[in-house]
Formats: sequence, C-alpha cells, structure tokens
Amino acid sequence: MWPDRRLIDLFKTEFPIVLAPMAGVMDAELVIAVAEGGGLGSLPSAMLSPEKAREQVNIIRQRVKAPVNMNFFCHTPIELTAEAEARWKQRLTGYYTEHGLDPSAPINAANRAPFDASFCEIVEELKPEVVSFHFGLPEAALLKRVKAAGCLVISSATTVKEAVWLEQHGVDAVIAQGAEAGGHRGMFLTDKISEQPGTFALVPQVADAVKVPVIAAGGIADGRGIAAALALGASGVQIGSAYLRCPESKVSAGGRKALAEAGDDSTVITNVMTGRPARGVQNRLMREAGPISPDAPPFPHAATALAPLKAAAEKQGRVDFTNLWAGQAIGMGRELPAAELTRDLAKSALARLRQMAG
Repeated sequence: MWPDRRLIDLFKTEFPIVLAPMAGVMDAELVIAVAEGGGLGSLPSAMLSPEKAREQVNIIRQRVKAPVNMNFFCHTPIELTAEAEARWKQRLTGYYTEHGLDPSAPINAANRAPFDASFCEIVEELKPEVVSFHFGLPEAALLKRVKAAGCLVISSATTVKEAVWLEQHGVDAVIAQGAEAGGHRGMFLTDKISEQPGTFALVPQVADAVKVPVIAAGGIADGRGIAAALALGASGVQIGSAYLRCPESKVSAGGRKALAEAGDDSTVITNVMTGRPARGVQNRLMREAGPISPDAPPFPHAATALAPLKAAAEKQGRVDFTNLWAGQAIGMGRELPAAELTRDLAKSALARLRQMAG
C-alpha cells in the first residue's frame, strides 16, 4: 500500500508517521495515543531529568507494546555572561513592572540540557527503539554507546549539507526539517536563518543526496501533505502541530484558544523565547521585542527571565510570554483524539496516493 516501506520496516510501525517531540506541551499520554494509532511516538526528553525520563518511558511501556523514540538536544552550552543577562533583564523591565514582579528576584535557570553521560546511561538502561537528536549529534563516544544499546539514531537536517553530514556520522534516517516546521530549527552547520529552505525544496534534494530514509517535517498536517512528501522522495513524515489540539496534549487553555484562532500567517521564527531560532505562534513579546532580537541571550538562557512573566500572564489566561511552538500549517490542526487522528492521517494519505497512481 505504501510506495516506500523503508521507514515502516526500520521502525516496525504500522504507518510511516512520526510524532514530533514537543517539549513542554506533551508527555507519555500523547506518545501512547500516537503509538496506539500506528505511528512512532516520540518523548521529548531534553527538559526532563533522567529520573523523570525513566518514569515516562516506564508508563509508555506499561500501556503499549510499540517502539518508542526518546528525543534529546545536543547543543553546545554557552555560559550566560552577567552583561548579557543584564541587557535582557533591562529589555524586560517594563513587563516586570506591569505585572508587579521584582526583576532582581532569583529565578531557576531554564532547563534544556544537552545529551550527556547521565542521559546516555538512561538510554542504555531503557533501550528505546529509536533515539532522535536535535542540533546535530552528540560526541562520537556517546553516539557509539547509544548504537551499542541497540537503538536506531535519527536527527534533523535543515539543509542538504547537514543531511549529508548526519549520514556520514551514522544516522539511520534523516529528518528533513523545512522552514515551515514549528519549534526550534535543528540547524547546526549554519546560523543563517534567511537561507533555510522550505520543505518542498529541501526534501527532494535531501532524498537525492543521502541513501538513508528521509523523514519530511514542516507544514505537513493532513493526508495531502503526507502524500506530497512521499511523492518528493521521503519515506515518511514527522508531524507535530497537527497534534497540539488533541485532548492528550498538555497545551494550556489560553494556548489552545490561540492555536484554534491561528492561520497560515500566525507563526514567525523568533529567538526571543529561548535565545535560539524557533517557529511559534506570534505573541506580544515576539511582536514588541522581536521576532529576532540582538538583546536575547544565548540558548536556553532567554527563557529564564521570561519564566515569571509567562506564569503571571498565564494566570490571567494570556499567552503574551508563552512559547507556543507551531508550524505554518497550524490552522489545519483538529480537536481529535491522537490515535484517531493518526489513523485518519494514514487513511487519507493512502487514498490520495491511490488517486495519484490512478
């Protein structure tokens, strides 16, 4: 039925659909639902402690007999200088005053740790079928241990050059992340946001450049998008934004309202939320301080000073300082249980492929 079974055979899933790992707005519940629907569930683990990651994977294992993808960041940490922190706090002072907050009060640092030895030990213990990385790959010794644990390795490429680099460094599949995609740009060999290709341009060029299966990501939210990605040479797709309004997602009530009202022009690529370029639904901070600001400290430190503002605004039902990561197809999201949505995506993709073949 599927024109390219390489990803299905690799992951041993019913459908070539991967749930995008969306840190902060999902947990084991969405992973389980997508797995029950026949896709590959992905657990975002970069913001979890090793203990919490273990707990989440154990919940998944108890509920479904299906492959699991654990996702990690592998950025190189950059220390926050006092000067950069002061400049960012100064930029946010007006917002602190408006919300009756003390800008000098201590705040817990934003937790987005790169993949390290402690995470690697958890992977070796839990043996997820798939481990995915964002921002390249971890150091060779850690990657070797992940592979020795029997895990398949995948990672995101935002350019052909990055895709080739990932294949040369041993990934089993490449996620081709077009500029339409929600969340952090996976870029690691470039910092030129203006040069990032869209999904339609990126996928066929990556498919031509690498031998491993390609997973298309960015702007894919229905069966037409899946069929188009496969027609362009992808073996499967990674979908995130389409699942944000599912009952299993952990998006706040204010966030759900913003997502339901979003259209094709509602998202922008910004660095003011975390310090690293990412696509999300435009909020007050992005409009007034960004979307790209030289004042934003490096990833993930921009998020630290925003935490009190985010909490204060969310108490009032507003998302002025909330990073609602979402792609350009967010307007196509539906309020369906995730298992049902996954099966519907696969069914409509197959119908469209049959139509194209006829």
